[in-house]
This record gives sequence, C-alpha cells and structure tokens, in this order.
Amino acid sequence: MPHRTIHLFRKGLRLHDNPTLLAALASSEALYPVYVLDRRFMASAMAIGALRWHFLLQALENLRANLLQLGSCLLVLQGDYEAVLRDHVKKWRITQVTLDAEVEPFYKEMEARIRRLGQELGFTVLSLVSHSLYDTQRILELNGGAAPLTYKRFLHVLSLLGDPEAPVRSPAAEDFQRCRPPDLCLAECYGVPLPVDLKIPTESLSPWKGGETEGLQRLEQHLMNQGWVANFTKPRTIPNSLLPSTTGLSPYFSLGCLSVRTFFYRLSNIYAQSKNHSLPPVSLQGQLLWREFFYTVASATPNFTKMVGNPICLQINWYQDAERLHRWKTAQTGFPWIDAIMTQLRQEGWIHHLARHAAACFLTRGDLWISWEEGMKVFEELLLDADYSINAGNWMWLSASAFFHQYTRIFCPVRFGKRTDPQGRYIRKYLPVLKNFPSKYIYEPWTASEEEQKEAGCIIGQDYPFPMVNHKEVSEHNLLLMKQVREEQCRTAQLTRDDADDPMEMKMKRNHSEENVKKGKVARTTEET
Repeated sequence: MPHRTIHLFRKGLRLHDNPTLLAALASSEALYPVYVLDRRFMASAMAIGALRWHFLLQALENLRANLLQLGSCLLVLQGDYEAVLRDHVKKWRITQVTLDAEVEPFYKEMEARIRRLGQELGFTVLSLVSHSLYDTQRILELNGGAAPLTYKRFLHVLSLLGDPEAPVRSPAAEDFQRCRPPDLCLAECYGVPLPVDLKIPTESLSPWKGGETEGLQRLEQHLMNQGWVANFTKPRTIPNSLLPSTTGLSPYFSLGCLSVRTFFYRLSNIYAQSKNHSLPPVSLQGQLLWREFFYTVASATPNFTKMVGNPICLQINWYQDAERLHRWKTAQTGFPWIDAIMTQLRQEGWIHHLARHAAACFLTRGDLWISWEEGMKVFEELLLDADYSINAGNWMWLSASAFFHQYTRIFCPVRFGKRTDPQGRYIRKYLPVLKNFPSKYIYEPWTASEEEQKEAGCIIGQDYPFPMVNHKEVSEHNLLLMKQVREEQCRTAQLTRDDADDPMEMKMKRNHSEENVKKGKVARTTEET
C-alpha cells in the first residue's frame, strides 16, 4: 500500500540530488514536506547567531518557493521536535517518515527518537545518505571499524570504495502530482516565519543570501571558468582579497542547499577535459575530501567538539582569560590584520580559510594560549558555514591539538596579511578607523609618530588599541609550552600524523624541530611571512 509520508528536511534544504525525497515521492500517495523549527533543540545542539538565522530562513523560504513551483509546499512546524511530530503523525495519519542521515550525535539521537516514536505509533522510517559524499559507516567498516585518523590513510580507504554515488535526478512536477499535496490552508498556517517573529535583529543581514537557487547560481558561475577550476590550489588563494578568492560555496554545503555530490561530479567532468589539473589535497575535489575526512573522524570520535574526553586531542592547560577572549572576539586585539578578520566575520558571516588560520592561531598556540574550544564556539555562532565536524576538526588542527604537527609554524599577525595586501585595502575596508594611515603603518599603526597618528585621525590607545601582546615574546614562550605538551603526550600526538609508521622520518623531524626551539627560533615558512 502507498504511504502517507512526512518528509523531514533537516540539513538537506534542496530539491536537486535528494535521494530520500525521491524515495518518498515514489512510495507515497500523500506527501507532507516538513521542516521542524525546534528552537530549544537548536539552542542546545548549536549556537546560531543572527546572520545564520537569516541565512536559514532565506533557505527555507527559497525551498518553499521551489516546492510551490512543483505543486507542493513546505510546512514549517514550530515547537518541540517529538511533540509536533507525534501530533501531526496522528493528525495526518502518517505511515512513513523520511529524512536524510546525519553524522552529528544530536542528529543521530534525533533519528533514534523518531524511530522509537515510529515503533510506538506504527510508522516506518527511511533515512539515506546525501549530505556527504560517502556513507561514513562504510568507511569505518573498511578501516576495521575505526576512523582513519590521517588524510593519507583516509584516501587509501576511499581508493577501496571507489567514486561516490552519482547524484540522483531532480524531482519534477509529475512526481508530486502522483502524491496528494498538503491543503493550501496548511501552507498558510505553517509558513516560514519572519525574522521579527523569532525576535531576530533585522539589521543583521549578510551579503550572502541563503537558499538552493542562490547556491546553484554561484556554482554555475564558478564552473564557467574551467581553467580556474582545473588549476585551483587552496594555498595560493588570497585571504584578504575584497571578494572571495575561493568558491564561497561552503555556507550552501553546510545547510545542504547545494549537493556535495553534484559539485564532485561536475568537477570530475572538468578534470576529464583538462590535460593537467591540481590534485588532492589542494584541489577543489581535495577540499571536498577534507570535508569528508572530518565528517568520518567526527562520526567515530567521542567528545569530538571538546578537549576533555577526546581520545585524539592533546590535553593542554590553556589559559582562562575572559577579557582577552572578549578582545579577540570583538576585534580589539590591537593587531589590524586580526581585527579586520574578526570584523568581517561578525559583519558578513564568512572569512577566507587562511584568515581563519591566522585568527585561530593568534587565539590559541600563537599568542593568547586560549582554548580552541572557545574559538570554536565563536565561529559556530558567527560563521554561516559553521559545521559540527569541520569546525571542531579545523580548530583542533589550527591549535595543533590534533592532525597538524608542524607546530613551529606560527602565523605572524603583521607579516602574514601584508604579504598579499601590502596596501592594506582589506584593513581599510573593515577597520575604517585606520583607513587614513599610510601603507607603511597600516599593519602596525602604533609605530607611527604622534604627529602621523593625528594626521590619520586615529590616536593609538585612544581611537584604536595598542597591541594586546608582544607577538615575538609570547609566540616563543607558547612554542616552548607546546613542545613540552607534545613530548609528554607523544602517544596521543602520533595518532593523527601520517608518518607515524616511519620512525626514522619522525625522529629526523623531531630533532630538527627541537634544534629550532633550542636556538630560540620559530621556523618561518611562506605561510607566516
């Protein structure tokens, strides 16, 4: 017998490449497309700032419009997840609930609760994987039941799996016509709420617009430049360009407005037509595989978003300094490059990955020695593309708590930004208080004379703060602290390093690193200068 189905949208806020939705359409006589807006659940599972709320509501409104074009509609049910489901399963005589499979513990627990509710009320549950390239459980099985903890090992497991499943077709109006749509009165009763309805500040608007339509348009714009796509290498992109020098698609992948499988196969087609193209880990496909790597490790690692109880994370006695954390978060560090980054993050909800590196290194092992968990929480609140697995994974990486082992590479908060933007246009845009400083002072305005500061209309210590730390002194001190931590917890450190099976190479690298520390040197690299 055909089902009466609720299709639950969670993160897969799109119609293209949505295998669970297609399966629901194929098996149902009536289909209710539903998004449950459970603010209490969202507050406990993730910190969502105003910009992300606007982006989410835009995505839901776009999904509603796209469904209407196909003869259906989106029903936004507000309230406790389990309570509203229980109520509407009974009211609509539902026999099936379909939803995308997710890896986060709170989403997995939600699915378990829905399955228990199904056993109680007599409906079946169907969940399929489409938010990631692969079924992470399959990767774990091929790796002996454990997560591959290095990118190299991860790629080896993927070579056994082969290419990910191809994206499925988009649903058509005919698919929805076979299923009786919800009554139009329901669409009016369960519309997408406005920001004012949720008491979200209306002035908090990002230049990034949420939704599947916007995500697909951005995708097509990038893929038109096939040469750029084929030769893309992540480290060569510019962190302080005034327009994104990367694809800028991450917010759309985060909410599932854009299919990662669609992007993967579109890239494959371009690579097939190119004689030479970049390769993982720096290629665009390589970035998708990094996303997949963190999803896989997060799915099998207890307390992945915490230091304590996290078996792959170094246990570090970070400083607890609320005032310094606040200054970093509110762009008051006194280092214009760092403060411009944090200002862009707060205003727009997006910053370049190398800008994220600089800001994260400054907060943690570089300058302030404050826990990566604190930075992760700020990014979770402010980033449009904030993601449980990737956010925590990157913060562990950038703090050298896991995954990254060249811990002597410390980003200079002055030289790093100056390398790609010597005129300081990025700083002038996001810190207009400094816009009149000559270029030679824009990254270090405290070095300008009092007369020059007056001419620029900005007195350091009055209109803009002095640097909160001496970078050279604190970075050298923190380097010694990190060296001691890694010596004491070498077994944990080796879990996530690719050369763990090569004792000689490991020893050579360790000796070189220790020699640098003994000489009081912080190894300078192209990323730091």
